[in-house]
Amino acid sequence: MTSHVTKFLSPPYKVPQFLERSRDLWKRKHHELKMRVKLAANQVRAVEKSRQMWRERAQAAEAKLRLAEAQKNITHAAAS
Repeated sequence: MTSHVTKFLSPPYKVPQFLERSRDLWKRKHHELKMRVKLAANQVRAVEKSRQMWRERAQAAEAKLRLAEAQKNITHAAAS
């Protein structure tokens, strides 16, 4: 019967350094991704706000145009 005992090759004083470095790299990556997600969310919000503003302007212009056409038709009908 063979025993599977793992013999670590790294000296014990080095293991915490490796773990700390790994943790620090993970944290840095996490913070960078978090910042990118926040920037993307802000960009999406800004684009949606802009689209809504343009949609409202277009609807107002269409309503103004319809009103002008209706008044023109009323004036034409009264003149005939």
